[in-house]
Amino acid sequence: MVAIHHRFTEVDGHSVFYREAGPHDAPTIVLLHGYPTSSHMFRRLIPLLAEDYHVIAPDHLGFGLSAAPGIDEFDYSFDALARITSGLLASLGVTRYAIYVQDYGAPIGWRLALENPSAVTAIISQNGNAYDAGFVEGFWADVWAWAETQDERTEAAIRPALGREAIRWQYLHGVPDPTLVDPETWEHDVALVSRPGNDLVQLQLFRDYATNPPLYPALHEYFRASQVPLLAVWGENDEIFGPDGARAFSADLPDARIELLPGGHFLLESHLDEVTAVIRDFLGAALAPE
Repeated sequence: MVAIHHRFTEVDGHSVFYREAGPHDAPTIVLLHGYPTSSHMFRRLIPLLAEDYHVIAPDHLGFGLSAAPGIDEFDYSFDALARITSGLLASLGVTRYAIYVQDYGAPIGWRLALENPSAVTAIISQNGNAYDAGFVEGFWADVWAWAETQDERTEAAIRPALGREAIRWQYLHGVPDPTLVDPETWEHDVALVSRPGNDLVQLQLFRDYATNPPLYPALHEYFRASQVPLLAVWGENDEIFGPDGARAFSADLPDARIELLPGGHFLLESHLDEVTAVIRDFLGAALAPE
């Protein structure tokens, strides 16, 4: 049985929770979660990777067991969350690592890669968007409207995304057999997102999401220049980031590996074994000693 350590540390004056497992002298993989979850989404993947890799999975500030200061104490943005993640890795002495990005984890991971391209050894994107083609228009309309104008109408349209039904939908939509998804996943997330004041944190991040697509041209140039090994393993039924987002990586990374599986947004809940097999095969080649 692989030992998984549950740790807290301070980064820029804020308590950050992270899970860590595997040998420290092995290649490091950093798992970056999305909305509305936390490193909890990787709870079953970590022991399957940690036999061969050093795995680090933090909770972003405002999520999971990390601190969730109010918006009057911390200016939430994807830039800020990336700085916290970079600070955590620096404090752990991690200078080279692969990243697994999902949902919000993608714009955080992209910022890390753009800040220090030589640090990133490989990328696994599991429904982690990097192209305009990935946005499912019907889902994102309310987000873009809120980012453009904050008023009663746009807030009323976006607030349901914080509720139980919307979070449950994120886990279940597109999953051929919903009984494979443990209800504790969305109940866990609902409880933490519902902490007093956290609604304002999440609304601020919804608004800041509009800062991510403008980074895409620089990101695509990074892909073309680096030819970083990349695996897009994607739930093809995702109604948030559609499968065209996975296929788009091939435009800038001709050797990218694209794997579409018949699942939804949180693919690890319904297709853990398939995803793990693909990841291990990919990393075995991408991180093999030259």
